Amino acid sequence: MTNYRRSNNAGASYFFTVNLADRSQTLLTGHIDLLRSAFEYTRERHPFVIDAIAVLPEHLHAIWTMPDGDNDFALRWRLIKTVFSRGLPHGESRSDSRQRKGERGIWQRRYWEYLIRDEADFSRHVDYIHINPVKHGLVLCVADWPNSSFHRYVQAGILPKDWAGDAGVELDCGER
Repeated sequence: MTNYRRSNNAGASYFFTVNLADRSQTLLTGHIDLLRSAFEYTRERHPFVIDAIAVLPEHLHAIWTMPDGDNDFALRWRLIKTVFSRGLPHGESRSDSRQRKGERGIWQRRYWEYLIRDEADFSRHVDYIHINPVKHGLVLCVADWPNSSFHRYVQAGILPKDWAGDAGVELDCGER
């Protein structure tokens, strides 16, 4: 088995990309209330701050800031994935490997994580998250995507409602 090396900086901010196993599905937006509940359930038991998030039909991007002295984002993702999966009806396609391990076929087993380096890096990744629905052709304007922290940023006066209105934003960040 591959030995994955994860960052382990307690109290740090991390950018994540998490995908469904079947990227043709629309489970995340189709069951957005269930996904929100999974996040709430997890945050009640293991707090963390969601600095930015965009939930697309088959994947999501997020920046979390972990509490001081805590770096266990893996536990949190495991809980979110588990709670979400348990709320869905069975019947998804599962590989032989998943069947042998008794796993659902909802999520990709792994996720992409990146340690945010500084304020400029944080800002680039927030922009990447917010522009992502436009990048994937889901909307023409960032403000039109409902499942995004962009609206919180507008409400707080951090970003204007017409931010990236021309979708000409090129960002050097996100998953590679």
